[in-house]
Amino acid sequence: MRLLHGARSARAAFDDPNLVSCAGVVPAMRLAESCGLHGVVAERLCVPGHKGANASGKVATIVAGMLTGADSIDDLDAVRHGGMPLLFGGVYAPSTLGEFLRSFTHGHVRQLQAASREFLAQLARRTPLLPGAGAVTFIDVDSLLRRVYGKQKQGAGFGHAKVGGYQVLLRGLNPLVATISTPDAAPVIAATQLRAGNAGSARVRLPWSPRPSPPPRPYSPSSPRPRPRRSWCGPTRRSTPAR
Repeated sequence: MRLLHGARSARAAFDDPNLVSCAGVVPAMRLAESCGLHGVVAERLCVPGHKGANASGKVATIVAGMLTGADSIDDLDAVRHGGMPLLFGGVYAPSTLGEFLRSFTHGHVRQLQAASREFLAQLARRTPLLPGAGAVTFIDVDSLLRRVYGKQKQGAGFGHAKVGGYQVLLRGLNPLVATISTPDAAPVIAATQLRAGNAGSARVRLPWSPRPSPPPRPYSPSSPRPRPRRSWCGPTRRSTPAR
């Protein structure tokens, strides 16, 4: 017995203009606006060209999409489904956000990290983000592995992972995440840094962490003094063998 009709592909869409699928985004974005999200991003982030126009509005759209559970550029379209346009203005399409994100360089990533740190400080001033931080505070720095399957994925590398009790190498994104927590508060992500999968965690420095200084060398009167290195950048004299 054989089927006479092929299977139809089904796609679910939330397109009712009178319903809102993610109403929890409203108080979250109201809190973000009261903490000055748009002003902090506009002051810190500068992407040249038409793709970087109104960077604060595009970053706010990406933040709202991440609050809905979006983990890709196409999923950012969730902020335009149903009745969401009735609640938010200045929402950008995923194609525009994709062009904006692809125009980033390493310097723009550092600018966005600075904006994130400034916004976190504003959030801590306005809300009880870390209650009990004056008594004891925990700082945890750990690496993660988010597996990807495409060979052309930017920033992906092979990293060690434990699957079924065995150490294996998997291709993925390997961010280094620093969290701050207290006995009365949940962990808060303070800083992130994308690194290669084969890099040691001790060799990667987060943007806000101080640069470690080398330990002092032990000194004794009998030990010889280290001679300073001298460099010569002038022209050198080349000797030729006599004929």
